[in-house]
This record gives sequence, structure tokens and C-alpha cells, in this order.
Amino acid sequence: MSELATLLRDTGAVRFGEFELAHGGTSKYYVDKYVFETDPETLSAIAAAFARRVDGETILAGVALGAVPLAAATSVAADLPYLIVRKERKEYGTGNRIEGEFTAGERVVVLEDVATTGQSALEAAQALREAGAVVDRALVVVDREQGAEKLLADHDVGLESLVTASELLADR
Repeated sequence: MSELATLLRDTGAVRFGEFELAHGGTSKYYVDKYVFETDPETLSAIAAAFARRVDGETILAGVALGAVPLAAATSVAADLPYLIVRKERKEYGTGNRIEGEFTAGERVVVLEDVATTGQSALEAAQALREAGAVVDRALVVVDREQGAEKLLADHDVGLESLVTASELLADR
């Protein structure tokens, strides 16, 4: 098991039982992003791992709400700017769906916390593309291996994970 997988388990971010997932399915385990994103040691390890993988990328993009701490921490670790991609355009203030500055044609890598179906990462990539960004990669902390990689690949977005469900559950 990788150091990061061990860290995720040791912090209590991986829980076992019966859980309902955001996409409507159920699972015998749950990866609690709020546990690993609010633990300084784990967040720092994730940011460092992401920073090693974004060499040459222009801008990071965190999917709101869960990936915003990941994008901010990785931004500092990699010395790269970041964007926040909302699920929908906000109804007040600037009315933006994408917060932060970028220029059409710039490369953007999507950061995500946990990928199950890949739908939220795909929607973020599509919103960024519609705004003129070049998006061909998404990085995720944990890939639950339930279709995200295929869905994203079908839309020309490669998914790279720091940890897979197989690795997290290897001894269960």
C-alpha cells in the first residue's frame, strides 16, 4: 500500500459500513474527502503528489466544493494559479461559473477529490472548454474504479489517480 493510501486510512478518511453515494448508488466503504482535506499532513502530501504531476501545466482547476482545498494547496506547492469551477453559474455578484483568471487557449488540469462515475470532473472539463481552456487531463486523489476513467476518456480527458479503490481495499 502506498504511503498516501496508508495516510488516508490512518486519518480515518476511509470508512466501512453502508453508505449512499452522491450519484445515488450505495457502497460498503466511503472515502470522506472532508477528513483528508482538513488534515494538514494529508492535504500537504496530496498537494505535493499533485504538484509533481502538473509540471508544465498552466493552470489548476478545482471542482467546487470538494476540490477547492486541493487546488489551493497544490497551487502553493506547484507555484501555479488555480481556478474554481462551480457546478452551475452563481445567481449573484459576477454570475460566474468559473472563478479566477485565465486566457482562452491556456492548458488547465482538473483536480478532483474522489471519482466514482467521473461526471463532476467531466462537467468541470466541459465548462472550462466552453470558456476556451484546453483540458485533456484530470487528477484525482482516489479513483473508486466505477467508470470515471472510461467516461472521461470517452471525452478526451485522461484520468490519473494518486490512489485507487483496489489499493485502499487490498486487505479487506
